[in-house]
Amino acid sequence: MNKKILKLLNGNARMKTADIATVTGLSQEQVIEEIKQMEQIGVIRGYKTVIDWEKTEAAYVSAIIELKVTPKAGQGFEEVAKKVAHYPQVESVYLMSGVYDLSVVVKDKTFRDVARFVATELSTIESVTSTATHFVMRRYKELDVELLEGVEDERGNYLL
Repeated sequence: MNKKILKLLNGNARMKTADIATVTGLSQEQVIEEIKQMEQIGVIRGYKTVIDWEKTEAAYVSAIIELKVTPKAGQGFEEVAKKVAHYPQVESVYLMSGVYDLSVVVKDKTFRDVARFVATELSTIESVTSTATHFVMRRYKELDVELLEGVEDERGNYLL
């Protein structure tokens, strides 16, 4: 597994294999084979485009939902995490340390849609004991891509 290739693809998933070969010192054929192998064994799970949705006509709302869960014997948090991950509104699910157990990133059309989803779907899962919803007001960086626009002042702060 070539970590240089992974870092390059993480920064730009559309980077051409010829360019990756130049940077890594491998042949283009070696790069293609490495990527193919990493895809087959599941190291590379997919390729994503980072979209600044605020610049599109497609309105949506994101929220981070904290779930407290009572784990089941022999399964831990896996059963609930798998169930939550299957909802189309759910972008990400993370097992957390600290005050709550699962962090769930949700995207839907309106604040009301997110609230309804939490109330009727997430909070009704048997092992879920409580939820806390935090609506995302603005995205500044996502998947290592800065979404900041505006003028930088002399201290390096962005004036939006």
